Amino acid sequence: MSIEIKAVKRDVQGTGASRRLRRAGSVPGVVYGGDQAAVSIELNHKELFMEFRHEAFHASILSLVLDGKAESVLLRDYQLHPVRNTIQHIDFQRVSATEKIHVKVPFHFVNEDVAPGVKTGGGNISHIQTEADVSCLAKDLPEFIEVDLAKLEAGHSIHLSEIKLPKGIEFVQLAHGDDAAVVSIAKPRGGSEEAAEETPAA
Repeated sequence: MSIEIKAVKRDVQGTGASRRLRRAGSVPGVVYGGDQAAVSIELNHKELFMEFRHEAFHASILSLVLDGKAESVLLRDYQLHPVRNTIQHIDFQRVSATEKIHVKVPFHFVNEDVAPGVKTGGGNISHIQTEADVSCLAKDLPEFIEVDLAKLEAGHSIHLSEIKLPKGIEFVQLAHGDDAAVVSIAKPRGGSEEAAEETPAA
């Protein structure tokens, strides 16, 4: 299901105008890309933040309804207030149905509790990467990528090349020859065998 956000064109610009918008409960922003000029926009902060706080908002094709006309966009940048955690500014990029896009997609780690390296090995899971840059057409963009730890042993890692991706999607990092580790299970410090060796015989 597409996430829909509503905006209107913003005629007034500048620091003072943006400050007044924020005081009035709006968020200044811009939409750019494609074969169209960049357009300054404003959005209702309350409505925007309701969607912004969801993970899918950051890695999905969004439907931006600008003055009644919908177009497909991606969230590209935003600024948050350092104290109040409100959205100060937001940027969207138009996407084409026929051109590949690069988007950071989050990993969802599953079966951590049954991983042999944890369950029987007593190891600790280390999330080396929590997201990855993927390349795909807009229609193929996943909300997340699942990483299954059901067979991961202590002292071992899962690399990008070992993760099964949906059709039409590739890891940008892997395409450039970097088969980086995504998650690992570290062996416990001082295993039971070592402890037994250190215990003097009766």
